[in-house]
Amino acid sequence: MSKLIPASEEIISYQGRLIEIVNQDMTDGKKTITFELARRAPGIRLILVDKDKKSVMLSKEHRYELDGYDYRLPGGKVFDSLDEYNGFLDAKSDIINPAKAKALAEAEEEVGLKLTSIEHYHTSVCGTTVQWDLIYFVCNEWVEVDQKLETGEVVSRTEVSIEEAQKLALNGGMSEERSALVLLRYLSSLA
Repeated sequence: MSKLIPASEEIISYQGRLIEIVNQDMTDGKKTITFELARRAPGIRLILVDKDKKSVMLSKEHRYELDGYDYRLPGGKVFDSLDEYNGFLDAKSDIINPAKAKALAEAEEEVGLKLTSIEHYHTSVCGTTVQWDLIYFVCNEWVEVDQKLETGEVVSRTEVSIEEAQKLALNGGMSEERSALVLLRYLSSLA
């Protein structure tokens, strides 16, 4: 079986503000098929661990899709629109630099923490038919500042023990399952 390669340019058949549907013909040299995928600009998540206190800083936020509160890794979108993201894709640049800048900004805005430095830890790729990467950064030092929440955001900063963070990731207290898994992997690397 041969590897599929693009046989045409991408065609955007639908584009909203955050999600677009993309079609592209792919071929193995013998047969051509049309791939369809939903694309969303990537997001960032922050793993904030105080190793001395053996604690993790999470956000507790009201999520409208859950009609309730959820513990989460603080984060947000790297780009606020698909137009920005598609411009970035056309430039063929490295995503880590804009993701890092957004991670630093989101930490201040969402949980009121000015991070002293961050390190790229992992990029979670969603799948073939849904393109929505989550880029994870780790930070172990920060300074508390005022939150700068956007309209409609209900978010508080919550410090929990490493053990409690592991329980939240395992018992569904963190509903974003990709983030729960990445957090568990990181915390297990500390042992």
